[in-house]
Amino acid sequence: MSPSGRVYLVGAGPGDPGLLTARALELIAAADVVLYDRLIPASALAGAREDAELIYVGKEGGGPSVPQDRLEETLLAYARAGRTVVRLKGGDPFVFGRGGEEAEALAHAEIPFEVVPGVTAGVAATAYAGIPVTHRDAASAVAFLTGHEDPTKPESALDWDALARFPGTLVVYMGVRRLPAIAERLLAGGRAGEEPAAVIERGTLPGQRVITATLETIAARASAEEVRAPALAVFGPVVALRERIAWFERRPLAGLTVAVTRARAQASGLAAQLRSLGATVLETPAIRIVGLDGPAPELETYDLVCLTSPTGVRFLFERLASAGRDARALAGKQVAAIGPGTAAALREHGVIADIVPERFVAEGLVEALADVPVTRALIARAAEARDVLPEALRARGAAVDVRALYETVAEPLSESELTAARAADYVTFTSSSTVRFFFDSVGAEPLARARLVSIGPVTSAALRERGLEPNVEAERHDVDGLIDALVADAAGRPDPEP
Repeated sequence: MSPSGRVYLVGAGPGDPGLLTARALELIAAADVVLYDRLIPASALAGAREDAELIYVGKEGGGPSVPQDRLEETLLAYARAGRTVVRLKGGDPFVFGRGGEEAEALAHAEIPFEVVPGVTAGVAATAYAGIPVTHRDAASAVAFLTGHEDPTKPESALDWDALARFPGTLVVYMGVRRLPAIAERLLAGGRAGEEPAAVIERGTLPGQRVITATLETIAARASAEEVRAPALAVFGPVVALRERIAWFERRPLAGLTVAVTRARAQASGLAAQLRSLGATVLETPAIRIVGLDGPAPELETYDLVCLTSPTGVRFLFERLASAGRDARALAGKQVAAIGPGTAAALREHGVIADIVPERFVAEGLVEALADVPVTRALIARAAEARDVLPEALRARGAAVDVRALYETVAEPLSESELTAARAADYVTFTSSSTVRFFFDSVGAEPLARARLVSIGPVTSAALRERGLEPNVEAERHDVDGLIDALVADAAGRPDPEP
């Protein structure tokens, strides 16, 4: 009999990808098989190996679900086949997640396993709602309970009268559909009808919504607001603190949807910053970066080396590495970077740029080089780029070699991606190529309401060539400048419709 694999019961947290633990990400990246639940962040699955099997086994109230016994059989089968299996569960595996049952099944089958705790919604969603489950002045205890017990039980295992008398905060998981009955039981047990209460829908996710009322009125209010799962209910004086300390919905881009059109490999940093400001981010990459074959440049012959993008830096050093060389090849050269992003990419390779212009466009770099003596220059860039810089240097009498290290090609967008982008509040463009390929995909159908955000004048010119006027243009022509301009524009918008 072949040795068995190993199973990891891993908590993925309540939905915000930032709440995944380092251990969870490490195990996902190493797994042969990932069996995942609903509400697992897409970025978590993106970290899996390309050859890993990703199998959805989620459960949804009132919808299709994988039976628990079949799920456990699947776990055992993959483990017995010698696979490394991550059972990725929302929240924490042992907090209303049936992780205990799965651990029992593994132990009974003598399959080795480990449990990796996750952040549970009872503390995460409440914190994101501005509701501390305990507070020195308002609650010295908290109880977590489920509103969805095993339907085969002859009666509830919960002592509702005792819970009504509980001197602290009550947090009820999976209780939306039974909220009227839960409130009725607590009221019947003597809990005060005027006690503050809340329902948190899609906690920690960009679409989080919090409904507040009293114990007596919360069920009717949640029904009127059409609250849907996933949601949890909170009862206790701590709910009243939300009015003062709510923070999640007060972020500058909360309630807004932003489409990011840059290449997928480049989009993560921009997307992360937008999410941290409260935006729902649609990654709709209109372009893909493809490296071009070619030898490493003989840098010894140049007195100036110009880099016009972080991507150009990456491909330059890849070519140098393939030739057994490194940053020392730039020793004694003047190194120019078109902007701070490119300069930062150079620093990662141990190179400090000598020239970084105040304006992050080719014209700005020409101005910054005006007093720099140049005999022979290398410009490392994309295959398709404006010739402003090489022409200006040649006009000064310099010999200029332009080395194309990569090209930008179209990344076809799915119909669902296009539909989502058409309904976005903002669409961001970080280059003329993102404009060209995005609108080639969109076609003649206009964007419904999106405001177009341009990183700078060259990208804005590409929009105008399409007959479109940018609504927002960054004053500083880099990603941080684009975000600042978007946030400033959003501050002047009316509050988004609920």
